[in-house]
Amino acid sequence: MKPLHKVLFILTLLLFLFLAVDADTENSHILFNHKIPMTRFPGGDQNSGGDQILHGSGVTAKPDFETQFPGHWDIINPESGVSAMHVNLMPNNKIIVLDATIFHISRLLYPKGVPCVPFEDQASKKLLQDCFVHSMEYDIETNKVRPLKVVADPWCSSGGLAPDGTLVNSGGFLDGGKAMRYFGGPKCQDKSTCDWREGMDKLTEDRWYGTQVILPDGQFIVMGGRRSFSYEFIPKEGQASQQPFFFPFLYETSDIDENNLYPFIHLSTDGNLFVFSNNRSLLLNPTTNKILRTYPVLPGGSRNYPASGMSAMLPVDLNGPLSPTGTIKVEVIVCGGNTHDSFYVAETRKVFMPALQDCSRMVITDQNPKWESEQMPSRRVLGDCLNLPNGNLLFINGAQKGTAAWWDADEPNFTPVMYNPKKPAGQRFTVLKPSQIARMYHSTSAVLPSGKIWVGGSNTHDGYRDKDRFPTETRIEAFSPPYLDPNFDRYRPNIVEATSGKTMKYNDIFETHFTLQDTDRSRLLKRELKVTIYFPPFTTHGYSMSQRLVVLRIAKVKKARDGYMAILKAPPSGKVAPPGYYLLFVVHRGVPSKGMWVHFE
Repeated sequence: MKPLHKVLFILTLLLFLFLAVDADTENSHILFNHKIPMTRFPGGDQNSGGDQILHGSGVTAKPDFETQFPGHWDIINPESGVSAMHVNLMPNNKIIVLDATIFHISRLLYPKGVPCVPFEDQASKKLLQDCFVHSMEYDIETNKVRPLKVVADPWCSSGGLAPDGTLVNSGGFLDGGKAMRYFGGPKCQDKSTCDWREGMDKLTEDRWYGTQVILPDGQFIVMGGRRSFSYEFIPKEGQASQQPFFFPFLYETSDIDENNLYPFIHLSTDGNLFVFSNNRSLLLNPTTNKILRTYPVLPGGSRNYPASGMSAMLPVDLNGPLSPTGTIKVEVIVCGGNTHDSFYVAETRKVFMPALQDCSRMVITDQNPKWESEQMPSRRVLGDCLNLPNGNLLFINGAQKGTAAWWDADEPNFTPVMYNPKKPAGQRFTVLKPSQIARMYHSTSAVLPSGKIWVGGSNTHDGYRDKDRFPTETRIEAFSPPYLDPNFDRYRPNIVEATSGKTMKYNDIFETHFTLQDTDRSRLLKRELKVTIYFPPFTTHGYSMSQRLVVLRIAKVKKARDGYMAILKAPPSGKVAPPGYYLLFVVHRGVPSKGMWVHFE
């Protein structure tokens, strides 16, 4: 072989080896729309955080960081003035808080110049003035509050964030039963003075304790409510709902004391609705109004209000295998609650039954789905179940005995529990640092862009009581989960927002730029990263409506001028991720960045 040919041969061989290593460490098994084979490795799926040797590269992908850090609590506002019965995080980093108006009292008065709300006192029949604030805008960056004005009672209402950034709130009590309320969005020009826009009698039936959920096209549906065995589509602002659709399932799942209010509703990746009420569940096509399938009964007790367990969809992973029908896998978890008669016993005898301790999950897209159950570290009723940015779940707030309603629960569950759905049964739960504040009936929580958890509310009785075994809570806390261990700071990604994509269409390819101070190696492995998007839910009475975490496909990760660049593929449709605002997180070995607001349409 001639010297020149030898040189060319060696250069070609080196180039081939470089490309082979690059492909194995950076390329996904699906790059854009072209399939690239990828070897499966023992100990996990293609996105497992396990210790895996990358085919051909000889480089080990390290597992998620482990920590003994149990979390940390801070009181970030000692007196917010309004007990947080309903909350929703907005894309401007404000949390909108709603409480009931029926008792005409809070700990915050309207500012000077804001007219009070007239009402008739039921006892004296006199016309009085309500000058107390029952809704507020909470700034998560300054921890200051701005009073808002709501008139039609939103007590035990429902809601959600519309694609254009408008908070849509439906139903409530008495004059609020058929009311619609809208906050923010394009119609709010001056954000500093934005307030509620209300419409009376816009729904066809009263929606008190109903559930509102977003659909693939960005519309909302609201289902159930006390003595409302139906659902209807939420009207656009200024319009009225056209008709209710009778839903016998809600009647059939009603115990003598209901246990079917605030039904758990999850939008599946096929565009249908998984509806769980009491201890039964089904799949509903909201377009044809047909029941497509029913699921096995979940034994053990009741899970919905007033027995009030918890439910969430596990992260929807766009890198995982499809079901036999071609649907992206969806798994639902339902935990806690109480016995079918627990509310009756609490109301009539003030005897508080121990809450349920089981935690069950089911793949609803399987051909033969079944519930798989295990025990939580503690009993829980009235708690919240939140999707965390790194794919774990957090159980927080609640009680260990009793049910919802006034004076019907006891033994606060102060201790949050983290749940890792990727680990085998028996290893999924981690007990975290307890709070010192009882958060039971009417407590709420929300995931923040920082990764912290905003915690507020708790009012186990009518009105606002300062002297009680469990006083009305208007203090606001922030809980830092274990991934905010200060020792992880150097491993935490930082998104470069100026060069990252923020508005995407479905199936788009887009870039997220980020920096990483310390990777413990000379190059960054794609398999040690994941990028998640989180839809901020409307949380009330232990249920976070429309909550979902989606794990995006990473096509490639490479060096960039400002650090690293992840080339990502947007979700395929609104069935997988309804249109609207999401928090995007870059997660490095289980440690998430701060979230960046993005918009999918």
